[in-house]
Amino acid sequence: MLFTTAAFVCLFLPLTLALFFGLGRWRPSWAASALFGASVAFYGVWMPMYVLLLLGSIAGNFLLGRIIATARAEERRAAAKRWMVLGVSANLALLAYYKYANFFIDNLNALTGQHWQLGTVLLPIGISFFSFTQIAFLADSYQKGVKELRFSHYGLFVTYFPHLIAGPVLHHAQMMPQFRDPATYRWQGAHFSAGLLIFVIGLFKKIVLADGISPWADAVFNPVDAGQVPTLQEAWLGALAYTLQIYFDFSGYSDMAIGLSRLFNVSLPFNFDSPYQATSISDFWRRWHISLSTFLRDYLYIALGGNRHGSVRRYLNLATTMVLGGLWHGASWSFVLWGALHGSYLMINHGFRALCGQALQQRLAGLWSWRVLAWGLTLLSVIVAWIFFRATTLDGALRLLRALLPTGEPAGLDRLLWEAGLPAARGWMLCAVLGLAAVTLPNSNAIGQRLLAQMQQRPGLRAFATGAALLAVALLVLLNTARNAVSAFIYFNF
Repeated sequence: MLFTTAAFVCLFLPLTLALFFGLGRWRPSWAASALFGASVAFYGVWMPMYVLLLLGSIAGNFLLGRIIATARAEERRAAAKRWMVLGVSANLALLAYYKYANFFIDNLNALTGQHWQLGTVLLPIGISFFSFTQIAFLADSYQKGVKELRFSHYGLFVTYFPHLIAGPVLHHAQMMPQFRDPATYRWQGAHFSAGLLIFVIGLFKKIVLADGISPWADAVFNPVDAGQVPTLQEAWLGALAYTLQIYFDFSGYSDMAIGLSRLFNVSLPFNFDSPYQATSISDFWRRWHISLSTFLRDYLYIALGGNRHGSVRRYLNLATTMVLGGLWHGASWSFVLWGALHGSYLMINHGFRALCGQALQQRLAGLWSWRVLAWGLTLLSVIVAWIFFRATTLDGALRLLRALLPTGEPAGLDRLLWEAGLPAARGWMLCAVLGLAAVTLPNSNAIGQRLLAQMQQRPGLRAFATGAALLAVALLVLLNTARNAVSAFIYFNF
């Protein structure tokens, strides 16, 4: 089920809410178990063949987490570390097999001239997210002595349906106090109304904005991957359209996840903070996919040595972290190059700041013209990198990248857009409107906090707000159903 479908909105969500709060009045532990079961069912609708894999992964990591925490408490640090390494390795091996096995075999065949085949390995949806969530749990069990006693709470922590398919990557300490709090299982009208309004914002971003601009991105990238050459205008329009599509697609999912979770009185961490308003690439990565950036920093960059072993080692650690972060998104050299580009950007950014010094940085930051220049350069760098992220072939990405440069030759006809029946003028207008919204409007995190405060302070607004939100949800889902073009979220592929 997609969050944008009638089956989810009209069937799964109301039944799960009724079961959760109905049981929560009497036995919070039963309500937690019921939500765990509903989340597994939510996953099972997507991929029933992998439900046992998911449950086996949860059971194995839960057991390992208890063993690690117990060994640590008994001051058997060496044993705890061995179990932690074993658990992390098992999770990475599972991820590597399902996500990278065919990629490895294909590249090995290309190098050796052999024709080895592994067969089709179907990627379990959400495996990157539930694997990283559990790796963080095992690392925290070793480093901090985390010990989870309730299997139902741990299972809910991993499978919690608002985040299961596309994040955010959760930490045990963020969720367990909420699952243990009896207040979580009692109906709270302010949380419900605010959550519903946040969900509507995300639904609008996905159905109207992201899906609205996506045809222009597809009309350029798909034929370019197949070997066609776009015009200068088509190349820029396609690159900008995808830049805005992935922004509102992922931002919309993040809003919906936070809003849905708020219905259950549970707060998810913010995962998206107006990244296209960033004035440096470091700032961008503090705003884009915040939970993944934090995970890569805490469990990879710092583990590699961070900035503790000199500048050269620091830059190598940055590059390695971003390359692996790119590979996390998918088994493709395009993703590797996307990560390598961002690693290069970060190294240049950190090197420039080191050359400038703190005093000059502060003076530059006070100049309006410098901030505009820094913002424009950051956004341009991000747009260039998105081309490798979206293209399905390296040749296609390089073809589109070359087409972004004016050659001085007479402009040709926008054949790719004409064949798709898409007027260029409308595409540019959509890009202008969506781009203006992305770089000027307040982000959903701030809006959501204000909505929650209003619902708590003004109970009289709740009924009106809830009714308006339900009407908006109904209209958006109806629009999504009527156009017969239901699309999954981009990050479902990772």
